[in-house]
Amino acid sequence: MELPAEFLKRMQDLLGSEYEAFLQAFQEPRKFGLRVNPLKISPEEFEKKVPFHLKRIPWTRNGYYYEKEDDPARHPFYYAGLYYLQEPSAMAPGELLSVTAGERVLDLCAAPGGKATALGARLGGRGILAANEISASRAKALLKNLEVFGIPNSLVLNEIPARLEERFPEFFDKILVDAPCSGEGMFRKDAANARAWSLEKVRSCAVIQKDITVRAARMLRPGGMLLYSTCTFSPEENEQVVSHVLRECPQLHLTPLPLYEGFSKGRPELAGGEEEIQNCVRLFPHRIGGEGHFLALFQKEGRLPDLLEERGSAKGRISAEEESLLDAFFRDVSWSVEKNRIEVRKGQVYLSPPTELPLGGMNFLRSGLYLGEIKKNRFEPSQSLAMALRKEEYSSVIDFEPEDPRTRRYLRGETVEISESPARSAGWQLVCVSGYPLGWGKLVNGTLKNKYHPGWRMKG
Repeated sequence: MELPAEFLKRMQDLLGSEYEAFLQAFQEPRKFGLRVNPLKISPEEFEKKVPFHLKRIPWTRNGYYYEKEDDPARHPFYYAGLYYLQEPSAMAPGELLSVTAGERVLDLCAAPGGKATALGARLGGRGILAANEISASRAKALLKNLEVFGIPNSLVLNEIPARLEERFPEFFDKILVDAPCSGEGMFRKDAANARAWSLEKVRSCAVIQKDITVRAARMLRPGGMLLYSTCTFSPEENEQVVSHVLRECPQLHLTPLPLYEGFSKGRPELAGGEEEIQNCVRLFPHRIGGEGHFLALFQKEGRLPDLLEERGSAKGRISAEEESLLDAFFRDVSWSVEKNRIEVRKGQVYLSPPTELPLGGMNFLRSGLYLGEIKKNRFEPSQSLAMALRKEEYSSVIDFEPEDPRTRRYLRGETVEISESPARSAGWQLVCVSGYPLGWGKLVNGTLKNKYHPGWRMKG
């Protein structure tokens, strides 16, 4: 791989005696990783069920290396949301920002969703995950990944950080700023990043990073924690951003991060000289089985209040007809749905988050769980509802094995013949693979009419 000459000189100055080992890493194949979804399956169960060549990633509880020939993106379990494909180093931010069920969590630069799905899964359906992406098209990809993972308590925003700062002062318990950066740490993974690199881009990114991280700090509650991360090596985007934030936000201090084997400390001499910058962490591809990353964990002075079970205010009445249609469907669902959290907008039915949110005038794609649509005097359940359910939570299920040809036919959107005898011989069925929901189908005379989301279908 041809790397920019100016970049190489900077890395030589940064790494000194380790420079040759760093260069050698670019001659080695990249590592592939996946992260198991604990909302659906434990790592131990996952290891037993999949045919992949797995090896644990040291700095994650539920991350694994796999071999390229495993091709996990083609396995039905991927479509069931049992795991997310993610570069191993990129798993560190979602792991090292400690999230507790019930907290208010913000992922400020969230697309495509690798870190957001990790944070959302750890909330366990309680509290709120606000996942923001400034690009509308990337926000749609983010929403899909959160829905595949079955995260019911998400708020997917499409806003600039300044607007969020105005609306959510000192609102969040935990914030992740995985900042847009020059991408130096991903050159081995994506040669296009190397071709697009320039020192001007490094400096431009640093300006943006300083601005959004200071804004994020203002959205943090006293006692809350903010994790800043990049996938770059440049001091301008790493230690120097951290130094700037410490100066601008004197109520923040750096908290030590764990030093797993191969992790190295931050470099105070590259910024303002503050000794606490050693509490940051650098990841280099010649030291670990992964690409380049940088992490800094800030904590705000003060004490987080005890977590409370929060409830949003009633969203307004739903009509008696709408309530009747919803009741008829949800008799077959074992969930206890709080009706004051149900909102119907132009026939679209949503289960609002349990946390009151000041969303008036904000650009957002989703608040809570999209349950389905009321049309022509019937309720049609959504793909996102199927992904948020467990097999045992719906009364009639059709369960395929991964090797069954009908599984892939279903995922391609085709009609499927059913020889099994589900609990109901007609009507809505929750379609699963090895007990894990994939989507809906409607059974009519032994034929399953496919209701799998058209935009999610398997190609080929």
